[in-house]
Amino acid sequence: MASQIGDTEKPSAFPTKVSADHVELNSLKALSVDILHNDEALRVFAQDHGDDAWSPQEEKRLLRKLDWRLLPLLCFTYGLQYYDKAMLSQAAIFGIREDLDLNVANRYSFSSSVFYIGFLFGSYPCSLLAQKYPIERVAAGLTVVWGVSLMTTAGCTNYQGLWAQRFCLGFLEGGISPIFMIVVGGWYRKQEQALRIGAWYCCTGYAGVVSPLINYGLGQIKGSLSPWKYMYLVAGAITIVWAVMIFFCLPADPIRAKDFTARERYIAVARMQENNSGVRNIHWKGSQVAESLLDVRFWLHFFIALLLSVANGAYSTFTPIVVQGFGFNALNSLLLTMPAGFVTGCIELGAAYAAYKFKNKRCIIMLCCQVPTVVSSILQWQLPRSNKGGLLFATYILASFGGTYCVLLGVVMANAAGYTKRTLNAAGVFIGYCVGNIIGPLVFNSKDAPAYAPAFIAVLATALATMVLIAVYWYLAVMENKKRDASGIPEGFDHAYEDDLTDKKNPQFRYTT
Repeated sequence: MASQIGDTEKPSAFPTKVSADHVELNSLKALSVDILHNDEALRVFAQDHGDDAWSPQEEKRLLRKLDWRLLPLLCFTYGLQYYDKAMLSQAAIFGIREDLDLNVANRYSFSSSVFYIGFLFGSYPCSLLAQKYPIERVAAGLTVVWGVSLMTTAGCTNYQGLWAQRFCLGFLEGGISPIFMIVVGGWYRKQEQALRIGAWYCCTGYAGVVSPLINYGLGQIKGSLSPWKYMYLVAGAITIVWAVMIFFCLPADPIRAKDFTARERYIAVARMQENNSGVRNIHWKGSQVAESLLDVRFWLHFFIALLLSVANGAYSTFTPIVVQGFGFNALNSLLLTMPAGFVTGCIELGAAYAAYKFKNKRCIIMLCCQVPTVVSSILQWQLPRSNKGGLLFATYILASFGGTYCVLLGVVMANAAGYTKRTLNAAGVFIGYCVGNIIGPLVFNSKDAPAYAPAFIAVLATALATMVLIAVYWYLAVMENKKRDASGIPEGFDHAYEDDLTDKKNPQFRYTT
């Protein structure tokens, strides 16, 4: 079935039939592929790939190979990113606040917020680069430069220099998460995405178990530099080395994946038809940008991410400081943050597994994950400072909102069709995440230490507001699906690779709830 590939003519048929035992595809009789209006996945169909049908065993082998090739890279990179950006909270109890004069007013809080300002400005251009150029090269380039930027922290001599460095670091790291969402969205079916996103996102929690151990050792170095400077130098060096692995090993999408046979690429693309959202299209479409900005779901994604991320200011920036406020020394405070990382990682992974296991239960799962954050905020606000056990428990369950965010990422990818729209929705949720993380640290005022009661009241309010918006999102998705069912057009995948047909324009599309 070899064909010449061009840019002008649409293929006459699309893969259409899915059965329990195998998938049968109508023959693709095309001399060329229109990559302006259609997804580049059609290039794979136009090549020689053997039989149109494949067995479940073939698909299982492909999925297993893909998981082993892709997930270790995503997991380690995301864990490394969280380790790097959360380094400030651990450096805070090893002298960086004193060395850089961060104890005045909200200088320390803004050192965290300015990172997410950079993150905010970096997410869109990095997402645009990822659509226009090979994703693995963009990801590797960003990673190596962010490693260099991280190492320069050790050269900061005042808080102004730290703020500039933190902005640059955030800008460079801002594209990684949207890129990862695009990669997962291009390889996995809707129902498979939640677990895979959860696998790499839960590394934010588990990194909180490993990083205190590393920094505990580095914090005891008696050298010519302050202990916090060794932390940044080591972390930056590891990041630079890891960028090489990303460049050579990341399988970015099925169309260009190395070390995959033509048959494997064909199965990888054909099985993605049921997502109704395509795999890759390098053309940036203004109509899809306009549709996204007028779509209430885009704004619900944005505000849910924003509101739940306010709590992250407490978790990622102030957890070691809050624990130290219970009366522990710096080293013990660092070690006592480890259970928080373990609990958070388990909640995030558990939420992702539940979203994978139970179809159309994602909004319920997100609501459940918000409950421990609400309980934690109330305990931190109301418990007396003498109740160290209760306060530590509250600290450990605070970041359950990570499970909400983890599932939200899968919802965003599942419910946006059209490559430009999907890319923009991924960037939009990260912009919301950034704004929430800018606000979060600023509600922690040094004059409220060590209890920070006003800050935890703010965390409580935003956690409850998040739950309201999730309920609204759930209701709208269910109502829209019922409306489409009532129209007489059943769910189908005939237009899966017509990139101009977004989720709003394709009547066969159904929203994941």
